[in-house]
Amino acid sequence: MRLALYQPDIPQNTGTILRLSACLGVETDIIGPAGFDMSDRALKRAALDYLPHSGISRHLSFDEFEKNRNPKSRLLLLTTRAKINYTEFEYQTGDILLLGSESKGVPQNIHERATHRLRIPMKAGMRSLNIAIAAAMVLGEALRQLSEFPDTAIPTN
Repeated sequence: MRLALYQPDIPQNTGTILRLSACLGVETDIIGPAGFDMSDRALKRAALDYLPHSGISRHLSFDEFEKNRNPKSRLLLLTTRAKINYTEFEYQTGDILLLGSESKGVPQNIHERATHRLRIPMKAGMRSLNIAIAAAMVLGEALRQLSEFPDTAIPTN
């Protein structure tokens, strides 16, 4: 399971997603260009001390991302325009959850290249969730279905 961020706009959201990735042992692809400085120093500010534990792959473009991704991996786009609820979908090991930029989502040509499109059901009239929250919800469901949550040590007190 992987997360992929398409041209992220907000460094704090990217930092939160990288922290999520680090804690759950999931790698993240960042597809550029981003709307902010993507240097390690800038990402460290957003992801705090979790950055060294985040497996990050950076791609200059979606085409570069596509060239480098495993052809057997399904690309699952999270979008408000999907018909399938994320809780009704059957995830597979190796799936990639793709999240669009906060301001624009993904363009139609990338929308069409997704293997599947998934949505989070919301109250009528609501536009969208924060992408970090959406990523956590859907990734949590996928990891639950696949029994792929990381092993954790039980603290002793």
